[in-house]
Amino acid sequence: MKKSTRILHAGRKPEQFHGAVNPPVYHASTILHPSVEAMEKSGRNPFEGVRYGRFGTPTTFALEEAVAELEGGHRTVATSSGLAAITGALLAFLKAGDHLLMVDTAYFPTRKFCDTVLSGLGIEITYYDPLAGAGIKALMRPNTKVVFTESPGSLTFEVQDIPAIAEAAHAAGAIVMMDNTWGVLHFQPFTKGVDVSIQAATKYIVGHADAMLGTITAATPELWLKVKTSLAAFGASPGTEEMYLGLRGLRTLAVRLRQHAETALRLTQWLETRPEVESILYPPLASDPGHALWKRDFTGGCGLFGVILKPASKAAVDAMLDGYSHFKLGFSWGGFESLVIPTSGHSIIRTATSWAPKGPSLRFHAGLEDADDLMEDLERGFGRLACAGS
Repeated sequence: MKKSTRILHAGRKPEQFHGAVNPPVYHASTILHPSVEAMEKSGRNPFEGVRYGRFGTPTTFALEEAVAELEGGHRTVATSSGLAAITGALLAFLKAGDHLLMVDTAYFPTRKFCDTVLSGLGIEITYYDPLAGAGIKALMRPNTKVVFTESPGSLTFEVQDIPAIAEAAHAAGAIVMMDNTWGVLHFQPFTKGVDVSIQAATKYIVGHADAMLGTITAATPELWLKVKTSLAAFGASPGTEEMYLGLRGLRTLAVRLRQHAETALRLTQWLETRPEVESILYPPLASDPGHALWKRDFTGGCGLFGVILKPASKAAVDAMLDGYSHFKLGFSWGGFESLVIPTSGHSIIRTATSWAPKGPSLRFHAGLEDADDLMEDLERGFGRLACAGS
């Protein structure tokens, strides 16, 4: 079956719920056991079955099973946010004295976690060029335990050579983690050498801007158990309402993502022709520097892309952004709504590589509005940019 078909059915067991199409929301903390023997048996394998609400409910397990099917991994652990998935995965595999290679395009909260919590625990962090590819071998140390990747980067959109990085990491005894939120449906991490795949399910999986959720999917039973044991020790326990919203969104992911990507490609192709635009950051575009790698490793795109404007004042850019009707100012992405944020300055921090565009940088998310309406919105915005800059 095609993946779009599989994710419609993954995690659904109507025969267990009186024929209901969707798993119900289980509000549960205490789980009763029929006997002391049954209670003791559940304690010997606490991560199997329904034992206590903190370890998961049938609603939780349904989402985790469906996401594991989506990514092609062994099993998934759900978390309360995308950041919780990133931090939970890192803490599961790192301890004092270990070394982490973190991609220089890392999501800002990931970088902050590395520079404060992980460094405070005695873990060494080296930021590396996202385009290092096989060259990352030169940065590996005897104590390097994790190589963290994000492809494309969620602000500057560099595409990483994940198979080459994975080969070098595995040769040195390290595992590879990937933030796969942009690729969500169109990048199969475990066929490319990734060991642990992370998603901010808040984005495309939920898809409706109304729930916080994260997922960690592991390639093997051993890796999954390490993640699950670590998160359980921290008391991580996402709510079942959020699990249900994640399942609801997952069922329409394929059709939504197809529309997001179609609109984004149309908008970026049009934006490339605009005199106000210096360059577009969107790997599905043939002109993007990462297009060849994207075409090799991905099966489709999504709605998130970057725009570099030609030099303009902050006041002019602010006037353009403030007046949009459809592209609202908001820090997330992946929902049905179109969004935009300025990314120049403090939003992008690089320490291993430089990133200095000629003009202001922006990040857009193409939502599910009609593409013509979105294009008109952008057109009017360029008018405001010109007026404010004159």
